[in-house]
Amino acid sequence: MTTKRDYYDILGVSKTASAEEIKKAYRKLAIKYHPDKNPDNKEAEEKFKEAAEAYEVLSDTEKRKRYDQFGHQGVGGAGGFSGQGMSMDDIFSQFGDIFGDSFGSFFGGHSRGGRTRHVTGSNIRIKLKVTLDEIKKGVDKKIKYKRWVVAPGLNFKQCPTCHGRGSVTKVTNTFLGQMQTSSTCPTCGGTGQTVGEVPKGANAQGLIQENTETTLRIPAGVMDGMQLSVNGKGNEIAGGYPGDLIIAIEEVPHEFLVRDENDVLYELHISIPEAVLGCTAEVPTIDGKARINIEAGTQSGKILKLRGKGLPDINGYNTGDELIRINVFIPSKISKEEEAMMKKLAESHNFTPNSADKRTKSSFFNKIFN
Repeated sequence: MTTKRDYYDILGVSKTASAEEIKKAYRKLAIKYHPDKNPDNKEAEEKFKEAAEAYEVLSDTEKRKRYDQFGHQGVGGAGGFSGQGMSMDDIFSQFGDIFGDSFGSFFGGHSRGGRTRHVTGSNIRIKLKVTLDEIKKGVDKKIKYKRWVVAPGLNFKQCPTCHGRGSVTKVTNTFLGQMQTSSTCPTCGGTGQTVGEVPKGANAQGLIQENTETTLRIPAGVMDGMQLSVNGKGNEIAGGYPGDLIIAIEEVPHEFLVRDENDVLYELHISIPEAVLGCTAEVPTIDGKARINIEAGTQSGKILKLRGKGLPDINGYNTGDELIRINVFIPSKISKEEEAMMKKLAESHNFTPNSADKRTKSSFFNKIFN
């Protein structure tokens, strides 16, 4: 697998760069590596695409936040998700507007050699529930959904407005003389063609709805709210590219465990005798159970750790732990016999907290004042 470059490095900006700084950096690179300025230069075209991919993520607040936290995996930069295989038409369609109309006119429109721009179908968003066990191991999920596709037999005709060019030219008289600008054709949306005869059963746009099934690999370590994107699996559009399938991860709460980033938390209740004498206990884990030893004299609130029993980092750097918080159970009601035993124990010096313990006082006040 090819190692992807850091998006900040690609644009030549710092991780604290403002939105305007990111936009200016992308504008500079896009002009430098524009295909019309570098004809038949494959390296320049790849750099142009690379810059557009970086800008796509860093110009979006949510995508940038996920990228800063999880890297390329967080924004679908690996495993067949979004950010891969951007076409030149996609780039012009999505980001050409940041340069204004003059950008397209300067380079002969959003095309090379008369190539028209393609429109993109709408995205489909689906919530997908995953368990902690699936998040820990990663899982292949079969997804069934409905989407709009181009009806078989649909034909097209040349756009009567732009005559197949995909753009229209406007001439404006100014005090400096005539100025010519180009813009996307309002009739065909830049495709250069319009829908001809509509097949039976299709809507006015020449689309029919069909049931679709796809298998998606959910990488280990995903988090609730994270979105994964599969290119080209969204709604189709006549004469253009299909949209994407956006998968929103919805984490199913575990019966006993609570997730905290890559760690999982469990609260274990033990009795007073067990805390005093020590014991063994069985605790649930993500993928089963484990037995732990509790030492004699364990205090309520103590944290025990099962290393590596948490969740993996989505970038594969490390694995979290399971943290077990000990909670000594105090009954709210006791029998007369139990009350007599408690009073007997209360007379023992060993069962009386030593408030004069210098170490306890020192530790407590150090935490407050330091």
